[in-house]
Amino acid sequence: MLTPARAELVIDLAAIRHNVRVLRETAGVPLIAVVKADAYGHGMLPVARAAREAGAEWLAVATLDEVARLRADGDQGRVLTWLTVPDEDYDDAIRAGVDLSAYSVSELEEIQAAAVYAGAPARVQLKVDTGLHRGGAPRDAWLDLFARARLGEREGHWTIPGLWSHFAASDEPDHPSNDLQEAAFREACALADDAGLRPEIRHLANSAATLLRPSSRFDAVSCGIACYGLDPAPDVAHGTDLRPAMTARATLGMVKHLQPGDAVSYGWRWAAEEATTVGLVPVGYGEGVPRMAGDPGPPGAVAEVGVAGRRRPIAGRVCMDQFMVDLGGTTPPEGSEVVLFGPPAPEGSDDEYPTAQEWAEACATISYEIVTRIGGRMRRRYVDSEADSVTGTATGADTTSVPASAVGEVAS
Repeated sequence: MLTPARAELVIDLAAIRHNVRVLRETAGVPLIAVVKADAYGHGMLPVARAAREAGAEWLAVATLDEVARLRADGDQGRVLTWLTVPDEDYDDAIRAGVDLSAYSVSELEEIQAAAVYAGAPARVQLKVDTGLHRGGAPRDAWLDLFARARLGEREGHWTIPGLWSHFAASDEPDHPSNDLQEAAFREACALADDAGLRPEIRHLANSAATLLRPSSRFDAVSCGIACYGLDPAPDVAHGTDLRPAMTARATLGMVKHLQPGDAVSYGWRWAAEEATTVGLVPVGYGEGVPRMAGDPGPPGAVAEVGVAGRRRPIAGRVCMDQFMVDLGGTTPPEGSEVVLFGPPAPEGSDDEYPTAQEWAEACATISYEIVTRIGGRMRRRYVDSEADSVTGTATGADTTSVPASAVGEVAS
């Protein structure tokens, strides 16, 4: 039997599968499901399995450590990784058939040495910088990069299965950078072809571009936040049926009465204007709850939570282990459910639940950060709303210390 949790993240794997299917159908080309950063806080291994089940042809992660976790879990499909530094140990990734990324000739030289040592050809995707000016080869290095890549391919040190880049502002469809970057990427594709490279996939579109810019889909799309049911372009109407997979919830620990003028939490930033009640929620910035979620400074709003199905604002600053919520004079039972954020309440329900996007707006950030940072001491529990099954796993402050694949508790 699953015991009640002080605080937990409930991840619906059916929502992950649904979103992956919708994105594949929308794109009409293979999908690269991005599961980096512990699947944006959702748990990399269960999410990776769900994405594969829904038809994701590729997975993508940032680091070689993340690749190693996927392979150790038994995933043998195509995986792309891209974030390395000089003197990385590529050997195991090469033997595992992982797609590495190279931004420069010097990276290719390191990969060649590792391939010789590993006794196997590497798989190397070339990333070009088309205007984000982050990772990727700058325009004046493209010809040298492509020539060196072709030479190593002829010599048998690697294959070049991919060429890719990344948008800077695809969530703003009218931003001039989108046209400029797509044109630059098309130029890169043509120059790579002139150099004799024939990549299997060319990919530029991220989640927002997949939904909003069909011309950028090329041979594959790379979707991260949309796989988790969060809108990559919340200010643009597109009508795609995405379902949030994460619900962050806790148990109401205490209810107390306040008199007019009673102040709450550090700095006394919030005080009762009249006699009221407040409740204690046993999570804080130690669990990744933004400290500013309860601070009425810029942008001038505080985050809300759902307590016993009703929206209530945070009262006072979020602390390391807890925060208080303004109950408006009501006295819900201690032990009631508190939903920090999650999917909207089911149609026909009178309950009111905030979303991760609303938390992002209250904290002057994006939903990506809200879901990725949440966790800490919260337990992660997996449900499958399609199969009506539940699987629980424990997650500590170091999320790698308890693998998400390890079964903790099971409830029928």
